[in-house]
Amino acid sequence: MKNVLRKGLIVGGSVFLIAAFSIIGCGSDTASEIIEDANLNEIVGDENLSEVLNDAINSPKSILTHEVKDAIAHMYSEESLAYDVYSNIYKIQPINQLDQIALGSEQEHIEAVNKLAMKYDLNMTQYPDTDVSYSIEGIGDGHYPIEHIQELYDLLYDKGIQSERDALEVGCMVEVVDIVDLNEFIEKADESNASDVSKVFTSLRNGSYSHYWAFHKGLKDIGVTEGCCAVEPALGFDFCQPDYPQK
Repeated sequence: MKNVLRKGLIVGGSVFLIAAFSIIGCGSDTASEIIEDANLNEIVGDENLSEVLNDAINSPKSILTHEVKDAIAHMYSEESLAYDVYSNIYKIQPINQLDQIALGSEQEHIEAVNKLAMKYDLNMTQYPDTDVSYSIEGIGDGHYPIEHIQELYDLLYDKGIQSERDALEVGCMVEVVDIVDLNEFIEKADESNASDVSKVFTSLRNGSYSHYWAFHKGLKDIGVTEGCCAVEPALGFDFCQPDYPQK
């Protein structure tokens, strides 16, 4: 799946040129700035995280394989991408779903993965070399150490600013990519008995299911009757996922 992302990036039948965007809103918080504040707290009893996430993070340490360490680093950048792309597109396409999901859920998702990185003293900035001391410096606001996540952010931002429909379609795309990766990483965590990592990733996946259906409804509300199923397959993904759980 990761190799697929490095191939030609095609959305809606058009090839998007990858460009570097730096979208910094005056007075706005980036994902990394939010996490810097979170780092001032002790891991135990962080009231900003749900009880399920806190319980998983504060459970005894697992013995992590290199694959699971890589998964944590990968998901830190990927959850940062979700927050950043929703927040930055919202500045041009002010759609409620983008703002509510970025501030309401993605912020918590980033914090949860960050807490795992802190727990295991993993470095998020030099993927896949995660075994040096913990750091998240420089990740966020459209900048990521993982090449295909950087490419994906540039692609999705370029698409999402075009129209309200494109912005909502980007939401469908982000959540499907998240769920595909989380399915893989949950399996790896389960195989190595890393129950704390598995529980955090499962909580993130449940959130992504809800976000997917929020974007699906948003598309239907503007007259796109097929919702996320109207998004053309791209990057090796089918964005029509009617079997995702709904609350």
